[in-house]
Amino acid sequence: MSTIKTKATEQDVATFIENFAPTERRKEDAFFLKDFMERTTGFPAVLWGESMIGFGSYHYKSERSRQEGDWPLVGFSPRKAAMSLYVYSGCAGQENLLKDLGKFKMGKSCIYVNKISDIDLCVLENLIQSTVSFLKSKYPETS
Repeated sequence: MSTIKTKATEQDVATFIENFAPTERRKEDAFFLKDFMERTTGFPAVLWGESMIGFGSYHYKSERSRQEGDWPLVGFSPRKAAMSLYVYSGCAGQENLLKDLGKFKMGKSCIYVNKISDIDLCVLENLIQSTVSFLKSKYPETS
């Protein structure tokens, strides 16, 4: 059975942000997002792998392969090129929310923003809440 390599770690999230965020602006945005996502999800920030900060977790089994593992409900990474937000699940209503989010680029399931002030925080909060609700209903043993 195949398992994913990115796993929750015991590393200190604040230390990670201080050392990983490439600029002062990215650091400020990362600390803001950490607090914002903790309040929005009710879960503490946990470093996953080498560069993702996640909130909550769920266990999944892929329908297309034998891969399974644990993954954060939502998260972000303060990368050099952009802040990567892992808050999109494609569940009902999220396409409409994206229209009002603000300035961003979309990857496969990742939202890239240059700075947090480019996006509407109320919309981000709704995206986070809808993703968490969707994943909790799809994976009932969510923590």
